[in-house]
Parts: sequence; C-alpha cells; structure tokens
Amino acid sequence: MAIRKRFRPQPRRENKNPHKINERIISPNVRLVGDNIEVGVYTLPQAMAKAEELGLDLVEISPKAEPPVCKIIDYKKFLYEQKKREKAMKAKASKVVVKEIRFGPNTDDHDYEFKKKHAEKFLKDGAKLKAYVFFKGRSIVYKDQGEILLLKLASELEELGKVEQMPKLEGKRMTMFIAPKTKK
Repeated sequence: MAIRKRFRPQPRRENKNPHKINERIISPNVRLVGDNIEVGVYTLPQAMAKAEELGLDLVEISPKAEPPVCKIIDYKKFLYEQKKREKAMKAKASKVVVKEIRFGPNTDDHDYEFKKKHAEKFLKDGAKLKAYVFFKGRSIVYKDQGEILLLKLASELEELGKVEQMPKLEGKRMTMFIAPKTKK
C-alpha cells in the first residue's frame, strides 16, 4: 500500500517590491522622467532601451496616471534612500509621554507640595501631566475639595504648562490634563 502525500497549497507571498520594475511593467506606453532624460511619452520597448543604455532600472512610480509615470533610476539605491527617509521621519516624530500624579480629596499641604515639585519636573521635561483625585468609598462627598485641589495645582503650574482639560469627574476619579508650554 502506497502512502499518499497530502497536497498543501503554499501561502501566497507578497510581492517584495512595491513598484513594478523593468519587465513587470505591462503598459504599452509610459511617461518617462528622470535625470539626463528627455521627458515625454515613450513606448515600453523604447523606455526599456533607454534604461538599458544608461545601465539603470525602469521603475513605475505612478501606476494610476495615464499613461503610467516611469523613472529611470538605480532601484536598489532608490529603496535604500526611501528607507533612510522613513527612518529619519520616524526619528523626528515625537512620542507623547503622559505622567500621572494621584491625590486624595484630603491631601495635606506637605504631600501636595511634594507632588507639585514632581509635576513641575515632569512639565519641564516636556511630558504631559495627568493629575487626578481618587475618591475611595464615601469620600466622593468631598468632590468639591478635589476640584479645588486640582484648580490650585493648575494655577500654580500656570507658567510651566497650560490646562488641556479642566477637572472632570469620571466614576471615582476627577481628572485634569496639563500640557507643557512650548519652548520659544
């Protein structure tokens, strides 16, 4: 009795290249752009011949245009520079850091001053501040004290940051957001 192997379909591989290059371009006519090239509409064989003459690749840059726009470039170098640009953009994008400070509705002056110093440090470092008063059990009856506490903090941190969201009660928490002022 012979053992039969089961047929397992191979998963479809994604095309590694996001652009069509050289022989993969199927349009009969293309608009050619690039360095040292006369810009215009060429037939595909003419464009391929020009690319081969320069020892470079014919790359379809804008496939949805009519006719598709192709550029004669060194494709590997193009991909390398594109990755480099993306990496630089990613490095420039700043990540927003949110630091939290928790108060109770009956926080005494020493604890308040201690937490205020931390809040000043966070805002100077450029982080957003989320200050909140947490009401445990029956302490929810002191919600006006919690709001006064957060507004006092906002007024004392006025030169370092601006209030993004005024104190708002959500369940057992009264939350307020302070964003750092931009440096000029």
